[in-house]
Amino acid sequence: VQLVESGGGLVQAGGSLRLSCVASAIVFSIDDMGWYRQAPGKQRELVATITTGGGSPNYADSVKGRFTISRDNAKNTVYLQMNSLKPDDTAVYYCHAKEVDYWGNAVDSWGEGTLVTVSS
Repeated sequence: VQLVESGGGLVQAGGSLRLSCVASAIVFSIDDMGWYRQAPGKQRELVATITTGGGSPNYADSVKGRFTISRDNAKNTVYLQMNSLKPDDTAVYYCHAKEVDYWGNAVDSWGEGTLVTVSS
């Protein structure tokens, strides 16, 4: 699976951005999709994940109530709507997808990342 993110950029604190991630070169089927982020000098961390059916998305405590993850399976796309952005949200945001083959084996794929910078 190839993942291409878009939508990052520079925004002032309190502003909003919407990230998109399009999956292609899918051989079997995509299960979970999600967003992770890595700030300078820190480890990569989970932001939000969503299952194929879109129910019960999972969020990091730091983004609950501000970020919303969604997906359009027909377009093989996952979105991250980010509102009330804070300087601490500054990071490279990575799209993740789990592809599952006919035998139940899962393969993780990552995008190259999109930079989100929130100024104070």
